Amino acid sequence: MLKKIEVAKLRVGMYVHELCGSWISTPFWKKSFLISDLDEVRQILKSGIREAWIDTEKGRDIEEPKQAVVVSDSPPTAPVAVVSTPKIIVPASMEEELGRASRIVDKSKEAVYSMFSEARMGKAVNVDNAKELVEEISSSVMRNPGALIGLARLKTKDDYTYMHSVAVCALMVALAKQLGLDEHQTREAGVAGLLHDIGKMMVPGDILNKPGKLTDEEFISVKEHPAAGYKMLRDSEGVSDISLDVCLHHHEKIDGTGYPEGLKGDEISLFARMGAVCDVYDAITSNRPYKQGWCPAESLRKMAEWSKGHFDEKIFQAFVKSIGIYPVGTLVRLESGRLGVVVEQLAGKSLLTPKVRVFYSIKSMSYLQPELIDLSGAGVQDKIANREDAAKWGLKDINRYWLGEHQPT
Repeated sequence: MLKKIEVAKLRVGMYVHELCGSWISTPFWKKSFLISDLDEVRQILKSGIREAWIDTEKGRDIEEPKQAVVVSDSPPTAPVAVVSTPKIIVPASMEEELGRASRIVDKSKEAVYSMFSEARMGKAVNVDNAKELVEEISSSVMRNPGALIGLARLKTKDDYTYMHSVAVCALMVALAKQLGLDEHQTREAGVAGLLHDIGKMMVPGDILNKPGKLTDEEFISVKEHPAAGYKMLRDSEGVSDISLDVCLHHHEKIDGTGYPEGLKGDEISLFARMGAVCDVYDAITSNRPYKQGWCPAESLRKMAEWSKGHFDEKIFQAFVKSIGIYPVGTLVRLESGRLGVVVEQLAGKSLLTPKVRVFYSIKSMSYLQPELIDLSGAGVQDKIANREDAAKWGLKDINRYWLGEHQPT
């Protein structure tokens, strides 16, 4: 039976079904868990959360059962006979969203690490916990896609596998929104993105993190990860057909040269075609053990060259619209002879006129006082002339011009 109690009454041995607070405010990434030590109780008390649902069939009951509020066999989500309304998400500026997105990224990395580690040990994936994670990522993307997607791109070589899953989840949500999919389909796309690479837990770490070229045998081992992930998810309760499909088929190509089944054209589902685009974009823009990530705009240019045989062209075009021709973090040269970093793609505006923070003059070869320019603003004459390579100008750490104080840890 589920009981709603004050967190002050939590004890070791109780099974927490759900903490009564937003996911980002809780000290744990899991929605449900067994309290194993006093430190976990202290963390809950320090979080400011006042109430929790406990499951007395899975763990210890409270000592004063009469004081517990027994409402129902499950936490209420809406009054009986009342139709629930869609969650209203208010758009936010990049500056407003970066702080929230930074916290979500940090907690998401911890969550995926824990989830994938348990999968490596043969434990079933808890999809309910994954959905909680996707809900927070989705809400951030809906408020401002550039914030979380930009932060998730700045992963290190060591946490690539886990942060890649967070990034692909966010990209899938943004792409689903651009394609006009409904709320349920969008959430399913996000869950599929989060779980798509879980099969890599079956690939030896020295192969995944090898700095040099893989041998033929090692490459075969890596190519087995979609099937391995599919088997892991198939054996877990509540995993949707969409997640299973994306996990197994995100490396298929439109021309039939992909793997593991060599599907082509319409044989590949909508969600698997979406997964293919999002997976490749994040992979090539990220720093890996064997190469530095490419600039976001350069990555889109290269993907456009590959799109005829690799990607569904309509989905790829929708993907470009979802993140912009010049995604957040791209170094650009303006017609005025200044260099700047793209800070934000404004909804409803031209993809060619994002917000840019200029900081360098190529005429005087010197740094300028950083200035934020809305290229879509009234009276603004400056335009983007081209994207630029930071190394060409000897520039380092250009991400600070759009991140501000929210540098990833």
